[in-house]
Amino acid sequence: MKIALVSPYDFGYPGGVVNHISCLEQQFTRLGHDVKIIAPASKAAYTLGDRFIRIGTPRPVPVSGSIARITVSVRLESQIKEVFEREKFDICHLHEPLMPTLCTTVLRLKYTPMVGTFHASGGKPWYTMFSPIMKWYLDRWFRKLDGRIAVSKIALGYVNTYFPADYTIIPNGIDTHHFNSRVLPIDKFKDGKLNLLFVGRFEKRKGFDYLLKAYRLVKQEVPDCRLIAVGPGVRLRNKYEKQVSKNGLKDVIFTGYAPYSDLPRYYTTADIVCFPATGRESFGIVLLEAMAAGKPIVASAIDGYASVLTDGVDGIAVPPRDSVKLADAILKLGTDEQLRQQMGSRGKPKAMQYDWSLLAKRMLDFYAETLDRIKRPEADTPQIGATSGKH
Repeated sequence: MKIALVSPYDFGYPGGVVNHISCLEQQFTRLGHDVKIIAPASKAAYTLGDRFIRIGTPRPVPVSGSIARITVSVRLESQIKEVFEREKFDICHLHEPLMPTLCTTVLRLKYTPMVGTFHASGGKPWYTMFSPIMKWYLDRWFRKLDGRIAVSKIALGYVNTYFPADYTIIPNGIDTHHFNSRVLPIDKFKDGKLNLLFVGRFEKRKGFDYLLKAYRLVKQEVPDCRLIAVGPGVRLRNKYEKQVSKNGLKDVIFTGYAPYSDLPRYYTTADIVCFPATGRESFGIVLLEAMAAGKPIVASAIDGYASVLTDGVDGIAVPPRDSVKLADAILKLGTDEQLRQQMGSRGKPKAMQYDWSLLAKRMLDFYAETLDRIKRPEADTPQIGATSGKH
């Protein structure tokens, strides 16, 4: 099968959707399919070679409390036409299909059968900032999709509020072998201190400020501990570093962005992994990474994480924005090595259920079902407003 995977986001910049598409491409290619990734890019996607087709120049645009690096050019039609006429794809898979302007233009032109995956949850969609005419156009383009996927029940509920339709749930996945590869811990952090790890962008909704407050409390009870913060972001990182300095906090390490290849070493180094997000997470991909590495988790009790974390089994869930409860959970695990080992070992089999090798096959089955339905004119058309939530 010849497959186009389209990302609206900068493929030269790390992110959940970009990683999702990269992993799908790797699995599909391994299974013998001909796959092309189409996306804007601020730098060369050097590992993909001719499997990557660059269309558009990304620009940072504020969207729902985050920054989306997307192309805002409306002059993409000729490039899109040339690519689709040359490649003759069997199916095109759009990720966040209503995100401007690459995905919306590909969807509007529709040169081949198309499916779309909706990843987001929470906050106001970008198009609510504009006139109702924009929603009218998006409704028309949305109906061009031949199949619709949501990555979780939370994402399904979110998109269905604005675009009622039939959706199938196919969750995000992880490469469990990558995170369970028995890499060595980072030497400089294996000095007997209790290592707490945060992995994520420095955005307000990731809740790192609450983790810093919790760490102050933990440090009073367990002086021999360390907080390692891994992730990109400049403005808030500077703010957090000033807070650390002002409060005289010791052993807080900001590593900056870590490439995907280095993440397993950070997870292996950690004793406890902390995810204090305040909301608007559609799925807990980073939680699954920690589970695959066999690490216990302390995370916010938000819907997106609850679909992955079982409180008291493979980690501890705490109310969001509650630094005291967050500190209590960290201390509970930090002072009980046996509990840490038990919770870490329980998470591994759960992570295996989300391995990309399994989910890629489910995606291919969805493509085949969609194409078969298109070929059968007598097939029943899903009723608008029905949400299958199939797994």
